[in-house]
Amino acid sequence: MKTNLKKRQANQYDKIFKENIEAVIPSLMQNVLEIAILSFEELPDDVQHTKERKPDVLKKITDANGNVFVLQIEFQVVDEPEMIYRMLEYKSMLLRKYRIPVRQFVIFLGKENPKMSDILISEDLSFKYQLRSIKNIHYKIFIKSDKPEEIVFAVLSDFGIEKPEYVIENIIQRLEETTNTELTLKKYLQQLRILAELRRLDLKIDEIMESIAKYINEETDYFVVKAKKQIVENLLTKTSHTLEQIADIANVSIDFVINIQQKLSAEK
Repeated sequence: MKTNLKKRQANQYDKIFKENIEAVIPSLMQNVLEIAILSFEELPDDVQHTKERKPDVLKKITDANGNVFVLQIEFQVVDEPEMIYRMLEYKSMLLRKYRIPVRQFVIFLGKENPKMSDILISEDLSFKYQLRSIKNIHYKIFIKSDKPEEIVFAVLSDFGIEKPEYVIENIIQRLEETTNTELTLKKYLQQLRILAELRRLDLKIDEIMESIAKYINEETDYFVVKAKKQIVENLLTKTSHTLEQIADIANVSIDFVINIQQKLSAEK
């Protein structure tokens, strides 16, 4: 049962990465891989027909210094002991096919520091790929984007000293600002919730998930909550009703009203 659950979760993550990757790649290259791109072109990912997996990202890059190379990026959710051998296989196939330098990166998306090896030294062989962890990138790198596909990845990055609830609210606000329809916003809120599960080992994950649950879950629709918040704000600022009366009119809890009252006071 657990195996099926993990497989289903992995499929959900893969789906999000595939849907969002093209929008995220330019920022990843600049902020995570530290590559200044002049131009790039797509490369076919069928480097070997018998391989179980295709590269997640495969591009021919010309950087700002005029260097031309093949860029391969793999996204990894869990530590993979065999990753070093998989990357070595890719390297040999890509070198043979394109006959230009190959730069390889694995971007680790988990919460812990990855333990998988990124270097292999044998009697007559020395090989290395670049291993980067998204948790070492500050969330503001992602949240400043105008692309919702990129903004959702902020939930996997470094929150610094800021509280998870505050970060999540900022992410959601940016998703609101960068989407044009309710349907599109719901799509990225759902992605946000799924990606947040990758931080389940984090002691703060319960706070993160609780913050997201305020906006979207199976029982409470985000847009209903948003509408109720607006009603409560209007009643607090434009009427003299008591908190109990406002809660009764808006059909919400007293705590819901108090929370909005506190936020309005903090904004003044």
